[in-house]
Amino acid sequence: MQTKCLTIAAALLAASSLGASAEALRWARAGDSLTLDPHAQNEGPTSALAHQIMEPLVMRDMTGAIVPALATEWGPSESDPNVWVFNLREGVSFHDGAEFDSEDAVFSFNRAMTPDSDYKELLASVREVRAPGKYEFEIVTNGPNPIMPSNLTNLFIIDKDWAEANNAVKVQDYEGGEDTYAAKNANGTGPYKLVSREPDTKTVLTINEDYWGKGEFPMEVTEIVYTPIQNAATRVAALLSGEVDFIQDVPVQDLSRVAASDGLDVRTAPQNRVIFFGMNVGDDDLATDNVDGRNPFADIRVRRAFNIAINRDAIMKVVMRDQSQPAGVIMPPFVNGWTTALDQVPDHDAAAAKALMAEAGYGDGFSIRLNCPNDRYINDEAICQAAVGMLAQIGVTVTLEALPKAQHFPLINKLETDFYMLGWGVPTYDSEYIFNFLVHSRDEKYGSWNGTRFGNSGLDAKIEALASETDLPKRNSMIAEIWQAVQDEQIYVPIHHQVLNWGMRSDIQTIVAPDDTAKFKYFSLK
Repeated sequence: MQTKCLTIAAALLAASSLGASAEALRWARAGDSLTLDPHAQNEGPTSALAHQIMEPLVMRDMTGAIVPALATEWGPSESDPNVWVFNLREGVSFHDGAEFDSEDAVFSFNRAMTPDSDYKELLASVREVRAPGKYEFEIVTNGPNPIMPSNLTNLFIIDKDWAEANNAVKVQDYEGGEDTYAAKNANGTGPYKLVSREPDTKTVLTINEDYWGKGEFPMEVTEIVYTPIQNAATRVAALLSGEVDFIQDVPVQDLSRVAASDGLDVRTAPQNRVIFFGMNVGDDDLATDNVDGRNPFADIRVRRAFNIAINRDAIMKVVMRDQSQPAGVIMPPFVNGWTTALDQVPDHDAAAAKALMAEAGYGDGFSIRLNCPNDRYINDEAICQAAVGMLAQIGVTVTLEALPKAQHFPLINKLETDFYMLGWGVPTYDSEYIFNFLVHSRDEKYGSWNGTRFGNSGLDAKIEALASETDLPKRNSMIAEIWQAVQDEQIYVPIHHQVLNWGMRSDIQTIVAPDDTAKFKYFSLK
């Protein structure tokens, strides 16, 4: 622990040595980016850092609206409804000076569709990508895809020649523990260039003087020092002392303290993210319980018992200090498909939960391990600790294993956990994204974050059909039907929708982005 504190202090001292001029911004949050490989991990802080260095064809601005990035115009082909046409921005260079063109877009999309990519679900309906001209790019889909641009806002473009020269053609196998050149180095077209990278310690970026958007965006932040600080008290202390200028995750217990400090603001907004527990419903036996030859989670009565044993109001009031919104579905209210009926929060009822457990043959309960991150979501470990006590009331003895996200997420991806916490944001603002990653059976294109082992071929077919349904009222009806099946199966236990609390110097001008991604090219400094 002492070593970790010294590491943080050294990083902050080094950051301070760069100067605290109006152009420098010292940024901190609980966890680091997992990798710089833009296609290896579809994870919020990882994408947030990537957005400073690299760019997609289209992106979301700080309000959540889709705006041009490396593409200036896009739309369905007039001659073929199965083709999306993108006109690419001319005169753009990568940070090493290489020219950006359609060859790089084709390379990046093909790379993002490979098995190790964490973005393949977003391109599951794609048959091929092609480049009719130097600044023309086309996506050919298996049937018309009405929402394709929404799938591309975090799909970053890298230079084909750079990747080939540095043995980075293949996506990093993050879950397999692979380390690659692309995991620690980056060559994008974005507003900031990578100066240095020390994972879990410090990342330094400097302004890209040749950025195509200079003059279009404020670009008043010219240097960024990013320091992950896992410990909440240390993180707040760094903000209060002026060692950092901006933290994305003010702990709920410190909101009033930060807000009352001269020269500091807390800015709050609902987040496009829901927090929930997943259960292994598919295996015949569980590895982390004390029940031999059976899987308690395979019985829907147990799953329903867990759902009503969790007291979401208590978590909101005690753990989150009213900085959350209890959830009844694993879908944020921002998302197409959300309804108040689906998000109806079940009443906490320990007696009814115990009765369901007894009906299922577990009147004496059982033991199980709960895997939880401790540096990813707001009060993630504290939420899990609260759940341990609530489940004890229905006879379930839960052993909590809380780990940094870099160790936690591979447990889900590699199917090495039976009961786990996960949070899910929806950059497409559409239910199909949730279904592709969390509900569809695991195969080479879908379900990479479905740690529940749930699979239903009929439901899979309905999910896949969404990608090519252009009758939007019909598509919304299909989405509602799939959600009803998800709710009926109770494969997840929703907890709450997160609320964002950004803490920063009062002279920083920005709004809180619903996807929790600070895009510093939009920031202004008074």
